[in-house]
Amino acid sequence: MKKLGLFEGFGVELEYMIVEKDSLRVLPITDKILQKLAGTITDEVENGKISWSNELVLHVIELKTTTPTSDLENLDTLFLENIHQINKIADEFGGILMPTAMHPLMNPDQEMKLWPHGYKDIYSKYDEIFSCKGHGWSNLQSIHLNLPFKDDHEFAQLHAAIRLLLPILPALAASSPIKEGKLTGYHDTRLEVYRFNQKRVPEIAGEIIPEIVFSQQEYQEKILEKTYQAIKPFDPNGILQDEWLNSRGAIARFQRNAIEIRVLDIQECPLADISIVYAIISALKSMIKSKWTSFDNLKNIDTTSLANVLLQIIKTGEETIISYKPLLKCFGVNESISAKEIWKKIIKEATDIPERYKKTLNTILEQGSLSTRIQKAITIPDQSNIEKTYRTLCTCLEKNHLFNIINE
Repeated sequence: MKKLGLFEGFGVELEYMIVEKDSLRVLPITDKILQKLAGTITDEVENGKISWSNELVLHVIELKTTTPTSDLENLDTLFLENIHQINKIADEFGGILMPTAMHPLMNPDQEMKLWPHGYKDIYSKYDEIFSCKGHGWSNLQSIHLNLPFKDDHEFAQLHAAIRLLLPILPALAASSPIKEGKLTGYHDTRLEVYRFNQKRVPEIAGEIIPEIVFSQQEYQEKILEKTYQAIKPFDPNGILQDEWLNSRGAIARFQRNAIEIRVLDIQECPLADISIVYAIISALKSMIKSKWTSFDNLKNIDTTSLANVLLQIIKTGEETIISYKPLLKCFGVNESISAKEIWKKIIKEATDIPERYKKTLNTILEQGSLSTRIQKAITIPDQSNIEKTYRTLCTCLEKNHLFNIINE
């Protein structure tokens, strides 16, 4: 396959939880849904331009572009068609897809079931080392965005820009304020639990923000080899020693010449997901083109300082005040402002985002991230109000509508 250059194609992956239609309890039937489409139990099946695949646990299904696409403008409609197909099959088992990055009522100790087919050895090894009966493994759904690069030069540009955008992404994409029926105090609880899910081998996730590297060889030496050596005592047969073991917020996938962004909570509908994808791509293009500051200023910004900004935003969301000047400078900002205001600036200045996606982004910025909107909608966080809100979110997914708290 021809190597794609910067922004010549995009791979998008959306993860959804399958729940019982009546009770909203998790429903572990991903294998049955894939079998219905493929005719046999499988890890993945192509359905035209969108493929369906399994994840670690039996109650999560992933939809992804079968090959990288340059046609983002129609992608939410394509995803929606597949969501409708899955919901039709799930309905036969009393199930439905539920959006957002975490099930608000799930007890993973009691409800988690690992995927038992195909690559089950990998999942079993993860479970053996880390125990996957926790929210950080079995209760987190995200968007993954894969961005291509052709060579080391393009990799260096893309990686440098992504490192700086990662800390502010949850301000736009957080959708997980509830865990086990309680508000957690975090806008992005998924990321908060995710960053600790492999604490037994901390080298795997690092500081979530990846280290400063500018080539494949440097990445191999500074990140991948250190990760493989750290896991080796627990994985002597090398089952997990592949580049996907790396769990930073953005990981280099040299096998397909792309960087995969992984800090994005799944939203309430594909329209919102693809709108956020557009915002990310627009911001990265501007940074690489030195729109706000010289590209040289993007290269060597301290990893721990960026990670500290990320941690603040995980907790307090889009209203977080950012005062770290080297990061602000990257977006053409000279004084402390909120993460929300940075995104307003990025989107206002963007000329490459189609109007309906820009309108969606402006609604998100006006009403708050999905996490903020969920918190505003659930005035009393009891089971009844939580279930009512998440049933509405299931409807948003089916209809491809924003969770608009003004009209709810």
